[in-house]
Amino acid sequence: MSGSNIARAGLLLVSLSLAGSAMAAPASPFAAMAGSWSGSGVLNTSDGQREQLRCRAAYDVAGSGTELRLNLRCASQSYNFDLASEAEYRGGAISGSWTEASRNASGTLSGRAIGDHIEAAARGDNFSANLSLTTRGGRQTVSIRPQGTNVTAVSLELGRR
Repeated sequence: MSGSNIARAGLLLVSLSLAGSAMAAPASPFAAMAGSWSGSGVLNTSDGQREQLRCRAAYDVAGSGTELRLNLRCASQSYNFDLASEAEYRGGAISGSWTEASRNASGTLSGRAIGDHIEAAARGDNFSANLSLTTRGGRQTVSIRPQGTNVTAVSLELGRR
């Protein structure tokens, strides 16, 4: 085998091993969320009302991007949310817990992440909701669809602060 063929073979092996290690463990979606965010959104109710929301979020990411602590506070004319959550990311699956201080509610969180998009369900004794969250660069969109309450939907657009 000539020197150039050995060099090509070596380059091919290095390329394949790097590609294999990148494919083995998908990057955590939490890493892109780290930091402080703020923005606005809309809250819809079952009687057709719409209220503007102002929100602030803080995401603390640890464990090489696999652990997340979230604090989200939103307020409108009639509603206040004070949500805290802890979640883990393992091989595409997300699991964790949440508490909402103003309503003394708590429960579990489970879902999946693909790339920059998370789909999850929050469940508790008196509350359940489906959540969708996408983070792209310095922008984040959040959609919350509660069940069994007069709030039917919450849509947020947040920007990194």
